[in-house]
Amino acid sequence: TRRDLQSVAKSKGLPWDSAKAFDKSAPISAIVPASASIHSAMERAKINLSVNDEIRQIATLDQMIWSTREIIHQLSTLFHLQPGDLIFTGTPSGVGPITAGDKIEATVE
Repeated sequence: TRRDLQSVAKSKGLPWDSAKAFDKSAPISAIVPASASIHSAMERAKINLSVNDEIRQIATLDQMIWSTREIIHQLSTLFHLQPGDLIFTGTPSGVGPITAGDKIEATVE
């Protein structure tokens, strides 16, 4: 999130989309298709984020307000979802600033 853009938008009561969607804001690795049989295990998967080898965020998908099934169901009533589409949700506690040159590593176990 670009906090500078978010602060301006918040102060004016405007949407924050420009603070969330900007060039190079969402780097991803190769997409690895998941089978339906691992869906329940995926809900318990641990997601980690570290910055410069310091853990900043640790959470599991089952800690989200809505399950992945509920999110996909709701979004599919609004959009035509296809294999390979990405769904971005909020993040767990531990959000903080990063600077150019920081090493960011995200894993799903």
